[in-house]
Amino acid sequence: MNRKDFVKMCGILGIGVPFQLSLNACSNDDAPNPEFNGRVVIIGAGAGGMSAGYLLSQLNIDFEILEASSINGGRMRIDTDFADFPIPLGAEWLETNVGVLGEIVNDSSVQVDIDTVSDAPDLKFVNSSWYSFFQEYILPSVSSKINYKTVVESIDYSGDQVIVRTASQEYTADKVVVAVPLRILQLGNINFTPQLPTDKLNAINSPTVWEGFKAFFEFSQDFYGDGHAFNISPETDGQKIYYNASLGQNTTKNILGLFTVGKPAQDLITKTGDELRDYILNELDGLFNNQATPSYIKHITQNWNDEPYIQGGYLTDHANWRTVRTLGEPVADKIYFAGGAYTDGEDWVSVHLAAKSAREAVTRLTN
Repeated sequence: MNRKDFVKMCGILGIGVPFQLSLNACSNDDAPNPEFNGRVVIIGAGAGGMSAGYLLSQLNIDFEILEASSINGGRMRIDTDFADFPIPLGAEWLETNVGVLGEIVNDSSVQVDIDTVSDAPDLKFVNSSWYSFFQEYILPSVSSKINYKTVVESIDYSGDQVIVRTASQEYTADKVVVAVPLRILQLGNINFTPQLPTDKLNAINSPTVWEGFKAFFEFSQDFYGDGHAFNISPETDGQKIYYNASLGQNTTKNILGLFTVGKPAQDLITKTGDELRDYILNELDGLFNNQATPSYIKHITQNWNDEPYIQGGYLTDHANWRTVRTLGEPVADKIYFAGGAYTDGEDWVSVHLAAKSAREAVTRLTN
């Protein structure tokens, strides 16, 4: 069963994608006493990296986060200037039930106050976002531990301790959590000594990471309704959909979103400026009786392939689950992995699954 079939089955059964790991593993409520009391270096301050740091902070374990860019959040990035509600340039939907937010916070004394609206089969945040959730509930526990503009070039785990190197500095740790996008590992941007095991390398290099592109257009009128979903064949090529980005938001603005990954994104990521704007408007004119161009006000775009420390969308929905499970497995009891691509193979990609993978990584490295 691939990811798409699994998520579809959960929708048919009326259940959310499960956040299955025991909450007691790292819960403040139980005040656990982990066997591990060393130092951890986390590489990447996206959902997986911040979640790992947050859980380590709950356990009072020393850690440091190395983030290559100048900001945190990875593909949860938002724009707060385009409209009167946050525009999610990356992760947008909550692909499970809202209770998962409390599970990520992992502290019953904290009341999670986030509104959502149904956008079947998923949920959408109301005047909020995944990024906003992490900024409010997760970042405060890890912000002082993040080193920005710190590009990791190599990880040497040949000795008793792990040495993480940038161009100008070394960081020593007992264990390391790698929480970078899979594409970064595929490109070989981080060198491992010794080389990672063959099964791990095969799992890293064999699956497809889809190209990723999003755009948001403001129009003077709502001519598009629920939008338009394209029938991409074969399904393994990717996805493309126009959708009502204003759905459920406290706004009077007419914002149409475009989400596309895989081959359908390739025509978009090669264009910029007026050419890109006109390409999308022409397509919308064809879909909606030439109503797009006369109603156009402004737009923004996000090409994830252009981001130097991300370089793509996300792992294809059609990856082999065994490959995904291998991606999530630790190496030599020293290198652990967290993020949407590094899960148990039952599901992958979504933000809550990145948090779940971080919980698994922390549980493993502390026991």
